[in-house]
Amino acid sequence: MTATDRAEGDTGTQSLAAWLTALPDPALVELLRLRPDLTVPPPASLNVLANRAVQRASVLRAADDLDTLVLAVIESLALIDAHVSAVNPAALIGVIGDRAPVRVVEAALDTLKARALIWGNKRIQLVPTARDVVPWPIGRSLEPEEALAPDDIAAALAQLDPPQRSLLERLANTAPIGRTKDAAPGTPADRPVQRLLAMRLLTWIDEQTVELPHHVGQLLRGEPITDPSSMTAPVLQTRKGKPKEANDVGAGEALEVLRHCADVIEALGDLPAPTLRAGGMGVRELRRIAKRIGVDDERVSFLVELLAGAGLIVSGSPVPAPISDTVDDFWAPTAAADGWLEAPTARRWATLAEAWLDLPRRPWLIGMRDANDKPIAALSDEVRSAVAPRDRKLILSVLAELSRGESADAADLSRAIAWRRPRWAQRFTFGAVEATLAEASALGLVGRGALTSPGRALVHGGDAEAEMDAALPPPIDHVLLQADLTVVAPGPLTADLQSRISLIADLESAGAAAVYRISETSVRRALDAGMSASELHALFSGKSRTPVPQSLTYLVDDVARRHGQLRAGVASSFIRCEDPALLAQLLASPVAEDLALRGLAPTVAISQAPLSEVLSQLRSAGFAPAGEDSAGVIVDVRPHGARIATRRLRPQLRAPALPSDEQLDLLVRELRAGDHAASVNLTGGVRSDGSRASSAATVALLQLAVRVRRSVSIGYVDAAGTATNRVVEPVKVGGGQLDAFDPATGAVRHFTLHRISSVALVD
Repeated sequence: MTATDRAEGDTGTQSLAAWLTALPDPALVELLRLRPDLTVPPPASLNVLANRAVQRASVLRAADDLDTLVLAVIESLALIDAHVSAVNPAALIGVIGDRAPVRVVEAALDTLKARALIWGNKRIQLVPTARDVVPWPIGRSLEPEEALAPDDIAAALAQLDPPQRSLLERLANTAPIGRTKDAAPGTPADRPVQRLLAMRLLTWIDEQTVELPHHVGQLLRGEPITDPSSMTAPVLQTRKGKPKEANDVGAGEALEVLRHCADVIEALGDLPAPTLRAGGMGVRELRRIAKRIGVDDERVSFLVELLAGAGLIVSGSPVPAPISDTVDDFWAPTAAADGWLEAPTARRWATLAEAWLDLPRRPWLIGMRDANDKPIAALSDEVRSAVAPRDRKLILSVLAELSRGESADAADLSRAIAWRRPRWAQRFTFGAVEATLAEASALGLVGRGALTSPGRALVHGGDAEAEMDAALPPPIDHVLLQADLTVVAPGPLTADLQSRISLIADLESAGAAAVYRISETSVRRALDAGMSASELHALFSGKSRTPVPQSLTYLVDDVARRHGQLRAGVASSFIRCEDPALLAQLLASPVAEDLALRGLAPTVAISQAPLSEVLSQLRSAGFAPAGEDSAGVIVDVRPHGARIATRRLRPQLRAPALPSDEQLDLLVRELRAGDHAASVNLTGGVRSDGSRASSAATVALLQLAVRVRRSVSIGYVDAAGTATNRVVEPVKVGGGQLDAFDPATGAVRHFTLHRISSVALVD
């Protein structure tokens, strides 16, 4: 006979605390791992643990990750009153019948026992509050409703007028059962309730009661249609594909999101976006960025959320500060953005992918309407959700169960997840799953509907960065020059070549083969940055696999010949020119008055305007000046983006860290020690009341225990205010501290004397 059987006694029943006491330590560790809320604060004994395990809030949390089968078993136990008294497992098998094999039902019972939602061996009993975890009315799975098909329900809902639909939505979002006088026979057929009954969108219960069918409620809430009477998981309809194709598509999307993120950082660096009063970024700013980088508003919303989650942009006071009389805080890149921009491609991708997976926000909500019918802003508090990372990982984990290259539709995934997590069905609507997969696809975690190798590594805790590095096409060190002054990059360029091509030419078409266009403006930009005409010719001839067009050579030489004939410096600014006639022409032009130019010599003039303004206005007037330093060397005076030096972190809704197996094992030993302390026979006890006499008596009794080598039971209140009882073997008393060997931990522990509430010798 096992310890558990003895604990049940002759009647076959026992308390939950007694059942927990009879469990082996590994089973208790597993219980605490499955229900970590029971460990906060650490329970003093197994009796305390049992009391916590039946609390409604804890039971609801413990049932969140149970599937439809296990919840149907709980429903069946409730139907045979297992929450009132212990029942024979055979009675449960009889209720379920042939809807599920016996071995499957027994496995479900083991799942419930592991979570302490039921207890017992020969007879089992259900935690009373466990009835509340079933997300459908008790008995519904035993009485399958003859409901309309989903398409018929959708067609019927489309015919409703606003009052009728409002009535159904109120029942769908509150309780499915409603009371009304219009349900009585003889009520005019044109009344809303009678029309809904005729359309089978409501079910008649009695003269004053109607009920919303389960499937109608699911459709109104946007949930996938599920049947609680089915104890078999729905089969995913999958499509076969080639893993390499998925990886190639994912790699292409990864390159695109990296390029767009870099563009957003540059845009916010050039002109930081004001922070809204309620937090977040305004629609006008999003549209400004979207227009600049050539994407839509939805894409920009996702990008700024992604960058904020990765710590690359933040709300604060950037340096240099933008000129504004209305706000003090702006969304701008952080100092970390510069290091991210210089990092290898796969590492930059991994930073974004990991940030998205753990992002406690739902970017796809941006643009929708909140409870006050106002649009939800990007980076606002309305987008925050502590459960978003868990939902994201669950969707990807279902995809990860498929073979490599195999894909499934969002609708099928939604139904599968709703069966696995029926209590979370409202969070896994078709729209939510589709939006999450769209975000994963935009990051390259999903390609052609299948999980990519980097995505699979990210879900399983592998080296996602290495997988993406292998999936990315190798960088190339050459381009193709065309006669129409375009540059074709037949693949991702090396970092050095990419930076130089971006300086010399403007991106015209992105993709697997990017197209850049060279113009007079872009060539002048390269010359302004310090490149010479000979360097440009050498770059084109050395890096192009096609002949350099003669028109490009002429363009570079022509711009270079005119570039720098006027040279501006700091005096506040000065202008010098080797051609006295050209300088005289400048001094006679209207721009000379705007800049307050004054000639110092036939080839030199000065201005009080800053150098950047002098260069800008001269170029606007049709001249081609170049900036130079005190040694006459051309300098790059282009404005650099603003940065926020110190990142101000916003509070995030993150789940608390789960205790480790070592911590749980130690807690179980502490629980055993607490129970042991409560069961031993005690003599000569002293209880401290805070007085000097009781403190002296406590010290004296502990010193006696040290001399005679007797174990003592002490009541102790730790720094967190948790009171426990422990049986320990005193080793030393002094300095306001008790040193004692604790059998529960196998080590000497130190107890502060003034925290000891009671002491008694153990017989």
